[in-house]
Amino acid sequence: MENKELLKIISKQWCTLEDLTILLDCGRNKALEVKKDLKSKLLKERYYIPANKLPMQAVIDLLKIDIDRLERLQKLSKE
Repeated sequence: MENKELLKIISKQWCTLEDLTILLDCGRNKALEVKKDLKSKLLKERYYIPANKLPMQAVIDLLKIDIDRLERLQKLSKE
């Protein structure tokens, strides 16, 4: 996946299952498992979670995505 695509996905407020499968580069079942684990963790921390979505920031934190690095690489690829 290119930096541009990744930045477009993580720029959203909420992460859908489809987004999660792309970010994890896995199938639907594995994404559902990760979603379930993350959602239960967030609910224990008293977050309100809409039915089929996760906060994108929580997903970014879980996957340890370095946004600054992605943006730098994107700028370099444009030049």
